[in-house]
Amino acid sequence: MTDARIVYLNGEYLPSDKAALSPMDRGFLFGQSAYEVTAVYARKMIDFDRHMVRLARTLEALDIPNPMTYHEWETAHQALIARNHLDEGLVYVQVSGGAYGVRDFAGPEQFTPTVFMFAAETRLIGDNARLGVAAITVEDTRWQRRDLKTTQLVSQTMAYRAARQAGAKTAIMIENGVVTEAASANVWIVDTDGRLQTRRLSQAILPGITRAALIDAINDKRTPLSDSPDPIECVEQTFDVAALLSAREVFTSSAGAMIVPIVSVDGVTIGDGLPGPVTRRLQAFYYDYVGADPDSLDWLSL
Repeated sequence: MTDARIVYLNGEYLPSDKAALSPMDRGFLFGQSAYEVTAVYARKMIDFDRHMVRLARTLEALDIPNPMTYHEWETAHQALIARNHLDEGLVYVQVSGGAYGVRDFAGPEQFTPTVFMFAAETRLIGDNARLGVAAITVEDTRWQRRDLKTTQLVSQTMAYRAARQAGAKTAIMIENGVVTEAASANVWIVDTDGRLQTRRLSQAILPGITRAALIDAINDKRTPLSDSPDPIECVEQTFDVAALLSAREVFTSSAGAMIVPIVSVDGVTIGDGLPGPVTRRLQAFYYDYVGADPDSLDWLSL
């Protein structure tokens, strides 16, 4: 991922090295801030509407006023894409409770938010999607409102560090023996009966935008995922570590990495150690959905 060149801070577009946040900002002091990451492919924002709905929901839960209208958010995103000549990558948004010159837990009666945004060039469809990655499991130590997309990410950062130290790419988080989600993605398995499973929504997991797009497509009879001789059956339910390790296929979904096959977990090979046919079908669908050409990716052939 390349560094942002032009960023947005409280209504101004300026070089990233000129942007300065107050050390008294509530995002810095307390982690009281929401964020969103929207994928961009061929200069097109992917599922922007869903990202804005989730941002508004998180801000309301944090008692932070939404500082922009939908149109203003859209304009700012498009301006960053244009100013940074971004063709493929991500636009990051962070909205905090603002800065008031004091460290006060409760803060003022009404917050004046700080808004920070940047665009980063990164390859969304690369080797991880083609080859799959190794994962480890870690205990889920996060707070209880994981359905809110906040910057309280210390557990996730430590999970990624543990994965790197173990020679893996990501970590799958476990609570009381069951899978919650990956360090920054939702987790899916194809179970021993061939059914696709992902955990149902609750306060225990983030309502992923890519997750929602995939479930909508699987349930929509007009898409090739369901309107075919071999439709995909998807169930939303919890599954434990044993089901994870015995699964035919495992993959994660997120805006920043789209669909990434998991080929081993804690050193245990998943399936035959290669991305499986259901994962490949979903990748082909989703790449077409975002405007990529699946036919140009010979490794998607089943």
